[in-house]
Amino acid sequence: MNENRTHLLIIGGGPAGTQAATTAAAKGAKVTLVEREIVGGAAHLWDCIPSKTMAASALRHTSIRNAAQLGLVTDPGKVDPSVLAKRIQVITGDINRNWVSLLDSQQVEIVRGSGRFVSNTEIVVDGGDGSREITFDKAMISTGSKPRVPDWAPVDKERVLTTRDVYDLNSVPEHLVIIGSGVTGVEFVHIFESLGAKVSLVVSRRQILPHRDAEVAAVLQEDFLERGVSLVIGARAEKLKVQGGLVTVFCDDGRVITGSHALLAVGAVPLSEGLGLDAAEVKIDSADFIEVDDYQRTSAPNIYAAGDVTGQMLLSSVASMQGRKIARHALDLPVTPLDYSKVAEAIFTEPEIASVGLVDVEAAAEGRKVRTMKVPFASNARSVLQHFTRGFVKVTSDPATGVVLGGTIVGHRASELIGIIALAVQAQVTAKVLVETLMVHPSMTEAITDAAE
Repeated sequence: MNENRTHLLIIGGGPAGTQAATTAAAKGAKVTLVEREIVGGAAHLWDCIPSKTMAASALRHTSIRNAAQLGLVTDPGKVDPSVLAKRIQVITGDINRNWVSLLDSQQVEIVRGSGRFVSNTEIVVDGGDGSREITFDKAMISTGSKPRVPDWAPVDKERVLTTRDVYDLNSVPEHLVIIGSGVTGVEFVHIFESLGAKVSLVVSRRQILPHRDAEVAAVLQEDFLERGVSLVIGARAEKLKVQGGLVTVFCDDGRVITGSHALLAVGAVPLSEGLGLDAAEVKIDSADFIEVDDYQRTSAPNIYAAGDVTGQMLLSSVASMQGRKIARHALDLPVTPLDYSKVAEAIFTEPEIASVGLVDVEAAAEGRKVRTMKVPFASNARSVLQHFTRGFVKVTSDPATGVVLGGTIVGHRASELIGIIALAVQAQVTAKVLVETLMVHPSMTEAITDAAE
């Protein structure tokens, strides 16, 4: 094969791109991966891994502050942002090196630079070493997304921040005003309050996590209020002003919040610009997300797209699975479309929030009859002795067959516990199987079998 021709050409080395590359290479395909920054993608460099690294430190710090409730007398400790930042750099650096090593071992060619289509069979990569043309049989676009910045927000990366700027702070903000109460917004509320910042959260709807079950949101909202977080409910930020070392946020209802810093957590926009999509005959929608079918194919039959750039459940786990499935489909191997209704997802606050499958609120909206049982962690022995009693487990099943359809967990380590329910949903097991599964005692997993029973 020509040196500049490849079976599978991938633009973007994030979760989708790396998984597609390793899967296709393992099947003997020649794979070329084009990446303009660092292999690992936004999830590993700026979003998922760094924020969860901060969340891990925040949880430890909160545990120290609450140690007296467990009979421990200890100094509450201080936060050193420089050490935390260094830890994030080490972790993301290790992830990058591990991926590069794996890709090299599978003979995946990594081309540094920005790729743009000149047709539906050829791209040009512009990098530090000039331009290079690459011809491909199949291609995949996995360029990801970036934080959305409204026109009225003067981001300076010092006082007004996006979610990718928080890892370079030299100190914990004295008073952080967070704009946006979705998943990312509430995670950073938890992180920075735990690290010692005063936090105000601007909530444009009537509750935090507006697209979630009100019962779930209420648990987290109660926790935030107990921790001293100021919730500005029903206000939409429309202007920011930086003056005298302070940031003032003006809301549409006349309320004004002043803090030392402001953090924007108002969604993401796809990185689809500059890819030469018109030349490749790849269509995008009105929000610039790339349109795909059930097999992740774009309007160009030999070009696929995966991850955030498609707008389909912006989760690293989803992007990774899409990448693996694309690789198989591109090589004409058997593959089934991804079932998004069975994707487990989590919010890394404390308590954590996790869900999978059909939950009772969705069932009610669809007019579907389900059976839902709820068990509070306050009745779980392990939760009580660990002093993590806030939250609950809900298991939803089919009343006719008993098959588990989904579930929600609000509580400590919910992101880990949800795996049991996710497996039950995927395998279509009955609630009876969960009930008859002997869990460790005492353990928080017993709450799942109690709910199933």
